[in-house]
Amino acid sequence: MTASGSGDPGKGARRLARCALLAAAAAVVALLTALASGLLILLIGLAGLVGSAMGIWWFLAHRGPLRVLGGMLAVGGPVAVLVLYVIGGVWGNALVALALWGVALACARTALRRPDREWNAVMRGAPASRPRRPVLIMNPKSGGGKVGRFRLVERAEALGARVILLDLSARTDVGALARKAVADGADLLGVAGGDGTQALVAEVAAEHDLPFLVISAGTRNHFAMDLGLDRTDPATCLDALTDGEELRVDLGSVAGRPFVNTVSFGVYADVVQRPEYRDAKAGTAVDVLPDLLQGGEGARLDATVGTVKTRRLPAQQALLVSNNPYAAPDPFGVATAHRPRLDRGELGVIGIRVDGAAQAAELAVLGTQATGLNVLTARRVEVVENPDNGNNGNNGDGNGNGNGGNWGSEHRTISVAVDGEALTLPTPVVCTLRPGALRVLVPRDRPGSVPPLPPLDWRRITELAFHTPHTSHTP
Repeated sequence: MTASGSGDPGKGARRLARCALLAAAAAVVALLTALASGLLILLIGLAGLVGSAMGIWWFLAHRGPLRVLGGMLAVGGPVAVLVLYVIGGVWGNALVALALWGVALACARTALRRPDREWNAVMRGAPASRPRRPVLIMNPKSGGGKVGRFRLVERAEALGARVILLDLSARTDVGALARKAVADGADLLGVAGGDGTQALVAEVAAEHDLPFLVISAGTRNHFAMDLGLDRTDPATCLDALTDGEELRVDLGSVAGRPFVNTVSFGVYADVVQRPEYRDAKAGTAVDVLPDLLQGGEGARLDATVGTVKTRRLPAQQALLVSNNPYAAPDPFGVATAHRPRLDRGELGVIGIRVDGAAQAAELAVLGTQATGLNVLTARRVEVVENPDNGNNGNNGDGNGNGNGGNWGSEHRTISVAVDGEALTLPTPVVCTLRPGALRVLVPRDRPGSVPPLPPLDWRRITELAFHTPHTSHTP
């Protein structure tokens, strides 16, 4: 279905908004009328959701027996509700209510869509000429051996590219390889490898204003995803050599080192520093989460965000700086989040500060509305270790304007994860952005970036459904 959006008084959007409200009401009625015991059904369902949420919280925020109990409750809560629904003979009503709620959400999202904004929300390429002497650097072990599995070397050479395979038996300076390729006459540089390797070669391409080709042969391929490339088949990225278009994107810099995705500080950076992280990323992260969710035992960080008008974030337990902001600034969902644009000329900043169980619960329930979460954008971010080492963090004004500069501990080192690579850098650590520094060559035919969903605002849905056109406004 197509709707003209939240700021358009068209009949289609109003019909969808009314459909959303009607389906939501019908979902409630389906529960309340089941066998004349609808209120009990509703209470059982809510109890199951609460129990499951408590179980997830205990699993993430604790260790030992309480974590085991939390895992059992997180799984057992919904199962128990389903069993009770089946025994009570009301499972059909529950399924109907769930389906109606899904319809309500779908209609509400569609009613709030703005096609004009969606068009501007993603990057658009410009026609590009075919490179004559492309050079591609490939990591044969990246992504579990995708280079060999997808026959990337053979396919690239068949398209006229020169391929340099990294020798993993020795330490290799990828940047030096790229610079030598430029000196030998390369008119395009490309990488089949992880995001960290992508960034090193991208820096050389930006220095020489050469097109850069991303081949999604890494493990997670966040940069490729946000460029709209196919992550399931890296060979399709090679189509850019014969039928490509060019995107101008920003390139991040942290302490003089390039990054294409994120720079992480605090708890997440400590996770990446652990030796077991490479082989068990999820397990290692779950093991460290209690330190964040219960207030944290480790050192905290002070950040100064911005240049002329600055914002100070004291005693943060985790800090994520991204090359352009994420569409959904979820501190726990960045691994699956995306950036619809990489050319806005801004760093995205997510800071987390949790001082106790109550504030941690608020973060879990309210998400981006929690007081312990700061979501900002800026051209510059400076990070140092908090001198109180997590005791109180009462440095600076903590909320508003300041003169910037170094306001925490100096001449120390902190753990930093740059595009997932573990580093230790001296403070202050400064993150900046070079707007439009990188020319990226992408295939003309690619899945494309997904426009961000509009925020689900039921008040706005109600206004759209019942107000006359002249009273509608842009949210």
